[in-house]
Amino acid sequence: MTYAETIDYLFTRLPMFSRIGAAAYKKDLTNTIRLCEALGNPHHQFKSIHIAGTNGKGSVSHMMAAILQTGGYKTGLYTSPHLKDFRERIKINGEMCSEEFVIRFTKKIQPLIEEIEPSFFEITVAMAFSWFAEQQVDIAVIEVGLGGRLDSTNIIQPELSVITNIGMDHMNMLGNTLTAIAGEKAGIMKAGIPCVIGEVLPETQQVFENTSGKVSSPLIYAQRERSILDWNYAHHQLQVTTLHQTTKESDTFSIDLPGMYQLKNILTVLEAADQLAHSGWNTGIAIIQKALSQVKKLTGLHGRWEIIRTNPAVILDVGHNEDGIKAINQQLSHVTYKNLHIIIGMVKDKDIDAVLAILPKHAIYHFTQAQIPRALDASSLQEQAAQFGLIGDRFDDVNTALKATIKNADPEDLILVCGSVFLVGEVNTSF
Repeated sequence: MTYAETIDYLFTRLPMFSRIGAAAYKKDLTNTIRLCEALGNPHHQFKSIHIAGTNGKGSVSHMMAAILQTGGYKTGLYTSPHLKDFRERIKINGEMCSEEFVIRFTKKIQPLIEEIEPSFFEITVAMAFSWFAEQQVDIAVIEVGLGGRLDSTNIIQPELSVITNIGMDHMNMLGNTLTAIAGEKAGIMKAGIPCVIGEVLPETQQVFENTSGKVSSPLIYAQRERSILDWNYAHHQLQVTTLHQTTKESDTFSIDLPGMYQLKNILTVLEAADQLAHSGWNTGIAIIQKALSQVKKLTGLHGRWEIIRTNPAVILDVGHNEDGIKAINQQLSHVTYKNLHIIIGMVKDKDIDAVLAILPKHAIYHFTQAQIPRALDASSLQEQAAQFGLIGDRFDDVNTALKATIKNADPEDLILVCGSVFLVGEVNTSF
């Protein structure tokens, strides 16, 4: 098979969450264990960090990878979903795995695929672990796909576990309460392995502490260790000064990820890096400062308040649930513009009303849809949004919407594309 044929096989042969949603979610680790056993258990051949959370886990994963890479380590990074190229999911020091490897791996594992019928995600996890083992990485940052306890990535024994936060998302699979969702994400805690908690709520703290006690995993709350002393957002850059609560030392960081929600993530990252430093990893403050100033360059992260054009400004953000939109609203409050245009598309299995209820009423809306079966059609989204006073036109795809909006916008307007990772992934940035 060619690379294109291989990708087509993986996308069409295997149940894929991005296409069909919950039907692709396998609620046990049996297939992943079977796949990795057939491959010689590659996840036993490298050290790892495991990162879960409702929001922020992608940013935190990329920041941690940048820090380890800057510290001199050959660093693997597994994330999902991808925006444009499948191989974005599997990187070493910012470089995607080779097309040749994807072909070779798929050919090798194809008989087992036909036998056990794994999900797309289960195969990509096994593929990532195989690549990291083959390339002999020093350490790999592994982002949880969904939940934690039953996620395919949860067969690793990491150096450190991280849970960024808990919010209402994927309730049809993880539960309808914050405590239920927290229970699933707390499932990544391992015996004797420290777990850093980014944000904690009254409803989730007891869940974390109960799970921590059961598995003897030391628990560290990032927000108790450090606080934001000062911050400045200007020219789409974020400068942050943090205060260590015990030592009273302050440190300043310039972050090339300008979203203000990174203020929360930075505390999680600092504590995670500190925990690694205690274990002998080269992740001190000077390394962190250098790494955070060039996360996008080092890891290729996209879609987090990403500015792809000016006059008018066009910004891409993968915010797609209630907490994600709240973060976008906070960001918008610090940006100046003449008119705000929001190009939005969502998937059917999100709490769409919760998102629509908090979107800015003053914005001009352009409703569209990603080209996947899970996408809510633009017409239905337009009708649902009207019930919340959000009025606008509709388009069959995001690029048609974007071209029309740019054409009619004032140079001082701001155009925001959000609502779905898959929608952002379809934006053609080379216009």
